[in-house]
Amino acid sequence: MTAPNPRILPYGEAAIAEAAALIAAGGCVATPTETVYGLAADATNADAVAGIYAAKGRPAFNPLIVHVADRRAAEAIAMFDRDARALADAFWPGPLTLVLPLRPDAPIAGLVTAGLTTVAIRVPQHRAMQALLAATGKPLAAPSANASGSISPTRAAHVAASLGDRIPLIIDDGATSGGIESTIVAVGAQPRLLRPGPVSAEAIEREIGRWLGAAGEAIEAPGQLASHYAPRKPLRLNATEARDGEWLIGFGAVGGDDTLSAKGDLTEAAARLFDALHRADASDRAAIAVAAVPEDGIGLAINDRLKRAATP
Repeated sequence: MTAPNPRILPYGEAAIAEAAALIAAGGCVATPTETVYGLAADATNADAVAGIYAAKGRPAFNPLIVHVADRRAAEAIAMFDRDARALADAFWPGPLTLVLPLRPDAPIAGLVTAGLTTVAIRVPQHRAMQALLAATGKPLAAPSANASGSISPTRAAHVAASLGDRIPLIIDDGATSGGIESTIVAVGAQPRLLRPGPVSAEAIEREIGRWLGAAGEAIEAPGQLASHYAPRKPLRLNATEARDGEWLIGFGAVGGDDTLSAKGDLTEAAARLFDALHRADASDRAAIAVAAVPEDGIGLAINDRLKRAATP
């Protein structure tokens, strides 16, 4: 593992100013969002975006999410239809990413979209990312700030342990509140759920007045790889007790070495998911087991991440 030695600065004016200067010079920095910590760079600068892929070891066919300050900035990059406007008005700023047709004149580096004619875009709510957007005046490409395929980071320490000196700076604003990546919806003739997340499919369907279709085989957005969010150790799902050599992450009535939520609260479980996986991965046990989590509401997103994490 790379040594955890980037600079870590507490959120504030000094940290934002230094981060903005690094981004203006073509670099990338880690910053919290309301979902997980992101690795942000100027989305209009191809060399800067290449730096994200290099730091993460991310495959170039996997597109990035572009973060912008508001819907007006989003409409300068992507083409919005009725459904897209309804979803933006209902859920932005917040943990919903829309995959929309890219405007022909949008100044977005081709690496951001992995050569696709669509772009994944969202307006974040977190104060650190909004402050960085304001300070840079640029749309920011920002995937999760971790080595590609590994456990997503919800604390600055997770970023440092995963990326180390591959990045120069981490803005530390404590643990992220949501703890799980944004919901991703492809908007068009038939809107489709590409990645479940904090905004439920039911809530989206209420806003647009029709059912969401399912994702296809092609990679259209982040988080669609079969193996993703993975710890270094083998992961067993739907456990009721620990086997020899396992670190058990419980839920509800199933206890263990750790728990996602002793009271069976799915929102708490989502917020604690990646933090618990990081602790399990750092333990002295050879393997990890996780108790069953209901598929209700945000439980769908939790199980999506766990299934991908358990895929060899």
